[in-house]
Amino acid sequence: MHQISDLKNIFDTQFAATHNTRLVKGDDEPIYLPADEQCSYHQVVFAHGFYASALHEIAHWLVAGEARRLLEDYGYWYCPDGRDKAKQAEFEKVEVKPQAIEWALSVAAGFDFNVSVDNLNGEQTCRFSFQKRVHEQVLQLLEHGFNTRTEQLLSALSRFYNTPWPLQQAQFSWDCPQELENVI
Repeated sequence: MHQISDLKNIFDTQFAATHNTRLVKGDDEPIYLPADEQCSYHQVVFAHGFYASALHEIAHWLVAGEARRLLEDYGYWYCPDGRDKAKQAEFEKVEVKPQAIEWALSVAAGFDFNVSVDNLNGEQTCRFSFQKRVHEQVLQLLEHGFNTRTEQLLSALSRFYNTPWPLQQAQFSWDCPQELENVI
């Protein structure tokens, strides 16, 4: 049901002409590459043809402002897997909004969403606490509105996958283990 070729077509149809940006399947790590001498268009490169990776990288593109979209990887800090507790907290802080948008994209596409703490070889933190912050962010975005590009893509995904539009809070429920409800 979720073909990467469909997602690439939807994204490219929405943004290739207006933003000179295309979704590109990468072989390794995801990266955003602005247009340069080697490539005349901006590239949102996602990992290994994975649908979830594409949604995540698109979410970063949707968060980035015009100036950031002229910089490789939007000029953002990134510390790879293997982060200590302090670096992981910093990572999670900057990932809340992109993952909230990724969640919205997933719902619009009828695709399962899972938060990612992206730190398999580092110090573990409470995934549920992070998911709660992502959930709160997506609810705020639903209440106050998404930016124009995000709204455009969400609508296109909903039309293609025939999912309910506009998105509603009820579509973003998640179950926190009862023993953690009062902790987080």
